[in-house]
Amino acid sequence: MALDKEQGIWTSGRSGNKGRTHTKGRPLVESAWQEVRDLLGDRPRRRDLLIEFLHLIQDTYGHLSAPHLRALAEEMRLSMAEVWEVATFYAHFDPVREGEATPPDLTIRVCDSLSCELAGSKALMAALENGHDPAKIRVLRAPCMGRCDTAPVVEVGHRHVDHATPDLIAEVIASGDFHAHLPEYETFATYKANGGYAKLIELRTSGNWKDVQAELLSAGLRGLGGAGFPSGKKWEFVRANAGPRYVAINGDEGEPGTFKDRYYLERTPHLMLEGMLIAAWAVEAEKCFIYMRDEYPAVLEILRREIAALEEAGIVAEGYIDLRRGAGAYICGEESAMIESIEGKRGIPRLRPPFVAQMGIFDRPTLVHNIETCHWIARINREGAQILSSVEHNGRKGLRSYSVSGRVAKPGVYLLPAGTNIRELIEHAGGMAEGHSFKAYQPGGPSSGLLPAHMNDIPLDFDTLQPHGTFIGSAAVVVLSDKDKVKDAALNMLRFFESESCGQCTPCRVGCEKAVKLMQSETWDRELLTDLCTVMADASICGLGQAAPNPIKLTMKHFGDEV
Repeated sequence: MALDKEQGIWTSGRSGNKGRTHTKGRPLVESAWQEVRDLLGDRPRRRDLLIEFLHLIQDTYGHLSAPHLRALAEEMRLSMAEVWEVATFYAHFDPVREGEATPPDLTIRVCDSLSCELAGSKALMAALENGHDPAKIRVLRAPCMGRCDTAPVVEVGHRHVDHATPDLIAEVIASGDFHAHLPEYETFATYKANGGYAKLIELRTSGNWKDVQAELLSAGLRGLGGAGFPSGKKWEFVRANAGPRYVAINGDEGEPGTFKDRYYLERTPHLMLEGMLIAAWAVEAEKCFIYMRDEYPAVLEILRREIAALEEAGIVAEGYIDLRRGAGAYICGEESAMIESIEGKRGIPRLRPPFVAQMGIFDRPTLVHNIETCHWIARINREGAQILSSVEHNGRKGLRSYSVSGRVAKPGVYLLPAGTNIRELIEHAGGMAEGHSFKAYQPGGPSSGLLPAHMNDIPLDFDTLQPHGTFIGSAAVVVLSDKDKVKDAALNMLRFFESESCGQCTPCRVGCEKAVKLMQSETWDRELLTDLCTVMADASICGLGQAAPNPIKLTMKHFGDEV
């Protein structure tokens, strides 16, 4: 029997109503579907490219409308729920439901990390909120942008404003130039003319990966993303598993206070790229993925250009290096969360084992290295292990890139012996800022908490800080002065963790939220906070929840008079 279109195809079993004329859920809008097809062009509709496609839509339209998301789901043969959960997970996407207002054309992000807060970002935020029509310009708080040396920092569109003031921001808005400005850097042509890639070509022709591994171990190179695992050992673990194998380079430098990776990539990107390709040769990787945080638009453009130059020169085949763009999620600095994001999913850390060396990208063995680690792989191969092993200071060997910010005269990246202590580091940074006296310091990002000024002779290196209840991490050093309250700094750190928790595990998700509430009291409930810290450290799935209690514990231990 023919269906009566006016009656609807599906009728209600209870009431016998006319029913719906379309399937349950959002209908597919043909015009939106065509716009999405035009944007995607001839790109493969692979599941792992979902985040890249969301960026295409966001960049083109300034938001992610429900019709566009529905069309993308249709085009990629995914459920709307899958697409929606990814779009809503990342801070740099703006999903908009039917009937909701779209964001203004221009967004201003004000960094609220510790270094920027010390430099006056709260007052700057208030001035911007009061000085602009919210219907035309959206002003948002944002986590660390990796420019702590020029705090306070604001991003207008995709253009960063260093040492930002309302007047400087007004000038940028008036200019209409909201694109990233590229710094001068060493291009492929210059790097090649100075001997770049000669070592890679030599190794590909007649090299032995075990010899290179021995050189890295002799140099003492350890992972410089924070964990500090011997870099050469990773190669062995990955090679122990049958191929195909992959390399994933972690460029999600999201730990507040850290900017060393950006520093190197904006100056000598090919040292990292050659180091990555040497590592890929060593583990016989089928493909390299570079996961770069969206907060570094200039670096993303530099890498796009220089990867294209490598392809044109025949150093790598087209598509061998796959540059992936993050979307604003600190948790993706955790290696398994990064891999989930590379696969086009929410950045949710995986339970381990299995480890990523066994089952990483697409469940294949994956070698994960940090940006600076690859930088040193190239330098060690070009200059020898002694470039690190011959440097000794305060009983420690090697070099460290310290990101220094806060109350010092000259914030910046300082390449110094690994045994450097905070007193020496402040001297290299020009001493304390005028009018400030040294009070406390963060040795390795908010995850490391805060130490008092009198603990100024500890070498800032791997394994030296653990006896004091902290660690070096990514060597993100923030210096506080007598003008600052450690209690306020600790609260800033916990607010960051509260905002950036992926929400997967209850101890971290709820623990960070409860900690922030308790820390806002004039007097801290030490017993309750201690219990909370124990649960978070013992039961959280990944390092975020496990390390988040450190600012609380060290503040109570060393600055009890403030809490």
